[in-house]
Parts: sequence; C-alpha cells; structure tokens
Amino acid sequence: MTLQHMPTTGNIDELVALAKTYFDAAYTMDADTFATIFDPAALVTRRGDGDSVVVTPVAAWLDAVRSLSSPRDAGSVRADQILSIAMTRDMALLKLRLRIPPREVTDLLSCFYLNGRWQIVQKVFAAEILA
Repeated sequence: MTLQHMPTTGNIDELVALAKTYFDAAYTMDADTFATIFDPAALVTRRGDGDSVVVTPVAAWLDAVRSLSSPRDAGSVRADQILSIAMTRDMALLKLRLRIPPREVTDLLSCFYLNGRWQIVQKVFAAEILA
C-alpha cells in the first residue's frame, strides 16, 4: 500500500476570514474585493421567476455588483451572521446571512482550497424583503 501525499488544506480560521472579507465586500459593494475571494470560474445561482433558476458567471455578477449602491452608503446597520461552516478536506460550505436593504440575503458559498487558499467556486443565494 502506498500513501499519497495530501495537499495542505486550510483551516476553519481561514474560512472565517473569508466570510469576514465577503461581509465587508457586501457592505461596501466592492466588486474588486469580491473578486479576490471568488475563483474566476465561479458561478452565482439564484431563483428566477416562478420555478426557474438563473446561473450567472462570476465576471458578469461582479459587473452587476459595480452598479449597485452599497448598504454603507445607505447608512444601513450591518447584521452579518455566519450560520454554519462545514469542511471536508479541501472543500467547505459556508452558510451566511447578511442585510442588504431592503433585503435579507442567505448565501450558501461552496469553496475549494486552491493554490494555498480558500476560494468560492459557487454562490447560491436567496433574498427576502425585510418587513
């Protein structure tokens, strides 16, 4: 039996740091900061009208982010939450909740440990209008 060398994987603290970077980017709607934590091949997925699904390449999503006004500019109070982190070797799933008025957004961020750091490869999200 031969032992295969397993690549070094990141730890939970690095995933928490990724989540904090994500929250900061969302609060300021900073597409350039988002780009540092998303793999260039990542996809962003949401529900469309009815029972449809809308899948957007991350580059197009980042272009859309650049045109949005930020919660910071609106004077919104932050309400960032890490709901859960599940990690298995070189992949992880972060479940996050944040406020982007007038919505509260729940994100599921699928991550791989690539090139020595965690990167988001898939973002699936749902947004609800705040009461």
